[in-house]
Amino acid sequence: MSAVLYDVPGPRARARHRVYAVVGVLALVAFVGFVVYQFADAGQFDGEMWEWILYEHVQLQLLEALGNTLRAFAVAAVLALAFGAIFAAGRLSDHAAVRVPATIIVEFFRAVPLVVMIFFFYYGIGLGEPFHSVVFGLTLYNGSVLAEVFRAGVLSLPKGQGEAAYAIGMRKTQVMRSVLLPQALRAMLPAIISQLVVLLKDTALGFLITYEELLRYARYLGGVVDFDRPLVPVTLVVGAMYIVMCLALTGLARYLESRNRHNRKAPDPEVTRRTENTVREHEPLE
Repeated sequence: MSAVLYDVPGPRARARHRVYAVVGVLALVAFVGFVVYQFADAGQFDGEMWEWILYEHVQLQLLEALGNTLRAFAVAAVLALAFGAIFAAGRLSDHAAVRVPATIIVEFFRAVPLVVMIFFFYYGIGLGEPFHSVVFGLTLYNGSVLAEVFRAGVLSLPKGQGEAAYAIGMRKTQVMRSVLLPQALRAMLPAIISQLVVLLKDTALGFLITYEELLRYARYLGGVVDFDRPLVPVTLVVGAMYIVMCLALTGLARYLESRNRHNRKAPDPEVTRRTENTVREHEPLE
């Protein structure tokens, strides 16, 4: 048997793949076990190394740092999505006066490293609070990447989708809003969520300009002598918090994707109405 792009594995190949999978899992388990053993041997799991988490002040400070991380992420995510949508529309414009500047801006901010932008906004032009510099840097960098995601999603659709909408008299903005974007969003959703996960993790760069987010507080807490400098336990806790937040974003993506899949067969009312009117206009007179 063979598929379109590759030969379907036979019994021996499937057996080899199962062996490789088992060996890979065992190697991963062995590596994790070795790391855990080294931590335990160094006393990182001893009770006194984890006493810091029992203090109410530490818990409140940790929650405050988490709130700062989520605040920067939420604001930057909304602005980056808006930035990406606007400049993707600019890059798809038929007018060179709009398309060329939009292309230059997107390519420029995609090429500049995020750390450089954050440093420029904070130390170069002095935006004031570190929060503003972090949000501006995250918005411009991730917004430029999202602009390319949006543009690629629209261009990936068959040309017949737009041509059919133009044929029934719809304007370009209506074609984009009612026909192309709803279909493109289904294809773009995994890439959009992946970029938002990157944005969430990049908020940790705020510690470089003294923004009080999770990583900065973890670095401070891991060096407190009164708690025996619990750098590894603090890192494990903060890492787990980041993993939970990223998994929450992934779960949201799956939920939205399932909703889109259920609504995929529901026709757009505007497109349906216009199509029915066009068909009636061209019906032969009896």
